[in-house]
Amino acid sequence: MYVTCAVLLGFLLDWIFGDPQKLPHPICAVGKLVSLSEKLLRRIFPKSPRGLTAAGVFLWIIVCGVSFAVPFFLLRWLRGVNFWLGFGVEALLCWTLFARKSLADAGVHVYSALDESLDAGRRAVAMYVGRDTAALDKEGVIKAAVETVAENTTDGVVSPMIFMLIGGAPLGFLYKAVNTLDSMVGYHNDKYEYLGKFSARMDDVFNFIPARLAAACMIAGAGMLHLDNRNALRIYRRDRNGHKSPNAGQTESVCAGALHVQLGGDASYFGKTVKKAAFGDPDREINRGDILRSIDLMTTASVFALVLCAIIRLTVDWPLFG
Repeated sequence: MYVTCAVLLGFLLDWIFGDPQKLPHPICAVGKLVSLSEKLLRRIFPKSPRGLTAAGVFLWIIVCGVSFAVPFFLLRWLRGVNFWLGFGVEALLCWTLFARKSLADAGVHVYSALDESLDAGRRAVAMYVGRDTAALDKEGVIKAAVETVAENTTDGVVSPMIFMLIGGAPLGFLYKAVNTLDSMVGYHNDKYEYLGKFSARMDDVFNFIPARLAAACMIAGAGMLHLDNRNALRIYRRDRNGHKSPNAGQTESVCAGALHVQLGGDASYFGKTVKKAAFGDPDREINRGDILRSIDLMTTASVFALVLCAIIRLTVDWPLFG
């Protein structure tokens, strides 16, 4: 009950306030730890493929170990001082791990910017995606925004939620460390091909079940929102494994099917065109309103996942985690 209540309160705080703007975000500290550890390990290990791969394993162990241990021992100490102090801090930490409102706000930002001009839309979406945006047309900007909301439903909301409900804020921070490592070093390029290989694989492992739960909740949510949940299921079955990542295509395919649009496809990164799978059928032209519809899908799926996982957590209440 303790952990469930802390996670529910954290979700509520994120729903109302989003990321606390005036406070240092704990994930920034995780990012700094990644950078410092990477520099140290590159000096220690040989610059051969084998050496860099080993360095990548140690990088993952150090960052994830510290990210779990610090909140674990902090909360254990605070609960020893005062139960409610420990509970309050755990709820606040859970708040910082959710990104539902930030994801929704990002979509609304692009939606509003496009109302101003195409250039404003390009500048807005560039804040949230890694692809080149300078040459995107209006359809490209909208697709990039919708894909971002759909794909990040997993790692921004559902995955941290699941890990927090299993092991409280400490396990949630371990997941966020896994996700941060993937976003910082999990690239197929000369610098990170070997150093980031282990981090990328572990991110796939940690997101495997949450991505599929998020997709199932999104299909259910499509029906609640009077979108086409049958087509969402059909496209999910057909296209979910088209992405290079085993997880990214899960929610993106559902979103494409529910909206009757085509998402994905080739994109430009750092001046180079990258071949990517397409999701869904181009039954109609994507429009600006689809950004808001994707936000509604993400929100509904998040609530479904929270209710389902909280019920399971309360039914199977592990004494180890309170």
